[in-house]
Amino acid sequence: MHQNYPTLKHTFIHSIRAFADRPLFAFCDEEPLNYSQIGTLTQQLASVFDQAGLAQGSKIAILGANMPHWPVAYLASVTSSRVAVPILPDFTAFEIANILEHSESKALVVSQKLKYKIPDHLLQEIPLVVCMDTLEVLSMHPAAACTTSEPQPEDLASIIYTSGTSGTSKGVMLSHRNLCVQLDMIYKLFAIVPSDVFLSILPLSHAYECTIGMLYPFCYGASVRYLDGAPTPSLLMPALQSARPSVMLSVPLIVEKIYKNKIRPTFTKNFFLQFIYSFQPIRRLLHKIAGKKLLKTFGGNLRFFGIGGSKLDGVVERFLKDAGFPYAIGYGLSETAPLIAGAVPGKVKFQSTGPALDMLEVRIANPNKYGVGELQMKGDNVMMGYYKAPELTASVFCPDGWFRTKDLAKMDKEGNISIMGRWDNMIVGPSGENIYPEEIEAVINEHDLVLESLVAQIKGKMVAIVHFNYPQIEAWHQFKEEAVKNMNERVEKLKVELKAYINERVNKFSRIAEIIEQPLPFEKTATQKIKRFLYV
Repeated sequence: MHQNYPTLKHTFIHSIRAFADRPLFAFCDEEPLNYSQIGTLTQQLASVFDQAGLAQGSKIAILGANMPHWPVAYLASVTSSRVAVPILPDFTAFEIANILEHSESKALVVSQKLKYKIPDHLLQEIPLVVCMDTLEVLSMHPAAACTTSEPQPEDLASIIYTSGTSGTSKGVMLSHRNLCVQLDMIYKLFAIVPSDVFLSILPLSHAYECTIGMLYPFCYGASVRYLDGAPTPSLLMPALQSARPSVMLSVPLIVEKIYKNKIRPTFTKNFFLQFIYSFQPIRRLLHKIAGKKLLKTFGGNLRFFGIGGSKLDGVVERFLKDAGFPYAIGYGLSETAPLIAGAVPGKVKFQSTGPALDMLEVRIANPNKYGVGELQMKGDNVMMGYYKAPELTASVFCPDGWFRTKDLAKMDKEGNISIMGRWDNMIVGPSGENIYPEEIEAVINEHDLVLESLVAQIKGKMVAIVHFNYPQIEAWHQFKEEAVKNMNERVEKLKVELKAYINERVNKFSRIAEIIEQPLPFEKTATQKIKRFLYV
């Protein structure tokens, strides 16, 4: 059943015919629309684009939370030789206006909930505005109808504006070939079948969910369920029971929260449990029992739980491994449509992203004595460039045409890649040694009473900015009968303990001089990476 089509239009025609009556997209508690119905809605919307006179290559902005009509807007754009411009729902009104203007979008498909983010003057200027919830036309400027010719493999299919950890968003241009080749690579890594059910919890406007969580299941006859809201426990738990997914994509933060807030506290409720939990064989056994429960919580059918977007906490990964949870690790960038490397359940090497995908070449450029250098790669999934930014595009390609990921990595003999951190985040120590903040953060985040952290060099000193696990501190102190102390005193005491904890576990160049409390959670990108530029 393996297929390799040159454009998304070919994929679309094949899927709509081959899986006509199979369920496709739905909210968790609703009757799914089948492939044939999605095909009809897609063609109807594409003909609205024709009526509005949108020429070939016109940009169509898509702004909405995940819902069955989101893929319709995307497919109608790419199959009719126009360009989909997905916009992250979390972007501010200012960022959205910038993207609409920078991309010169001629149409906007927007959900009722997010329409308030579009300034009135823009709503009036955009030639076509469609409501995502109902696919009704909200406004259309009269224009001569036009038709478009068939898309070609090298045509631009989508511009994805990334919300980087460094601040400015860039428009990543992906062609039909980039995406079709990527779908081929994913199938070779992990094949799916029409009976697979995906539960989609990450924003569709991000390359990770868009390609692997939407286009991939669509390609092979599987179905996708959406949450009607953010993936909070109160929405996620019933959704897992009703959808009973076999495939899910996630980011480390979601799994880490489940572990730190739900699983870990059950093993440390009292001194006796804590004592026996410190023995490795008993800990493994407890993890196995917890793993069985966790799989039930996830609906009992899970066979692939993909984790990507940033590095997974080692303690949490050890739990998933012991528990026999079917987790997979992937690594990539929006610029590579997105997957570069991956390991499937049962084949994950601890704290590694697995080897590069079939059909890709990777190399470590200028490795230091520890084998760490910039990861560079070559393949048909590498973007056409950044939209309207030739200098920026030139800066991410080597003179010999290899793409620079700007991630620092090392590779073992089997080709497993381990990401050490971002090139831009690396700190050069006083004697010229390379310090990777992400590695120190991984150590800090392993502490039971820490939820997240960020390490930076401020005025020549290594500083850790830490967001503590306040409910856990509360519970911990009640169990230690110190509830009389106020939270401030506890946190001050904890800072001292945490500093000692970190400095015992890192090399001497990476020791922390000061800990700063971050009372609120850090602001994050779509893949839940901390927006470092806001804090450093």
